[in-house]
Amino acid sequence: MSQCLSGSVFKQVLENDRGYANENYIMPCDEQEQTRLAITHQCFTSMLNGQISFQNIPRNARRILDIGTGIGEWAVAVAERLPDAEVVATDIACFQPTDVPPNVFFEIDDAREEWTFTEPFDFIHIRGLSGAFSDWASIYSEAHKHLQANGILEVADFGIVALKEALPNSYLSIYNGACLSAAEKSGITLGLDHMKKTLLESAGFSIAKTRTLDIPLGTWAPDPRKKVAGKMALISTLEGLEATSLRLLTQHMDWKAEEVRDLCGKVQEELMRPGIRPSIPCQFTVARKLVLD
Repeated sequence: MSQCLSGSVFKQVLENDRGYANENYIMPCDEQEQTRLAITHQCFTSMLNGQISFQNIPRNARRILDIGTGIGEWAVAVAERLPDAEVVATDIACFQPTDVPPNVFFEIDDAREEWTFTEPFDFIHIRGLSGAFSDWASIYSEAHKHLQANGILEVADFGIVALKEALPNSYLSIYNGACLSAAEKSGITLGLDHMKKTLLESAGFSIAKTRTLDIPLGTWAPDPRKKVAGKMALISTLEGLEATSLRLLTQHMDWKAEEVRDLCGKVQEELMRPGIRPSIPCQFTVARKLVLD
């Protein structure tokens, strides 16, 4: 683990005109992806009615950990709302902002390796990392190990895009099938399988609460509140099609980059078609570290 120093320059791995943090993580970390992450953060905030987490973070929390922080907006928001807490945010890439509250600390770290924190945390946050790890049991085990007694783990993620109206031989079904097959070949999982109750309980957690929201992509939902989140979720989804699939399909399914981009373009057009009514599930799971007598 190393500190992400202010002004440091992160060298990306360039592949098919996208920048990546390393040779294997499927998601890029270039400027295009950073913009998508910013929109996704706003989408989560909208879904949570302006809150920064599904579970209220205790006001007396002293140490908070954000795994896979990305551009760091969640960590910064927490640090601003809880100025007495120390917020540690880790990622494999260093592209977070430098003008941040004094109580937030960005560190370069690969969560797949053994966590080396010397003090426990009151709250650990993991969001948007579907497809990041092949061994989620290990991730949850490390989280359990580094939480205080009765500490809280919150995991949040989007699932697979679906259509309310069945569309035979849709480009979306082709895209989903190809990505899921590539993910299986690569040893990772997409969707929400990493949030299964049994997986968290096996690591020693007690599930406090879980909720799955069906987010309409676009503004077709009659509920005004869903229109706001749905608009941002649609933009994030459209931008995320290539981000999610490009490395997966070129490395594991032998697709050419132009073939991937052609399919992504067709899916984008399909999702924008009137009457299609696409949606995406978003799940929040809150787990607590059990205290053994």
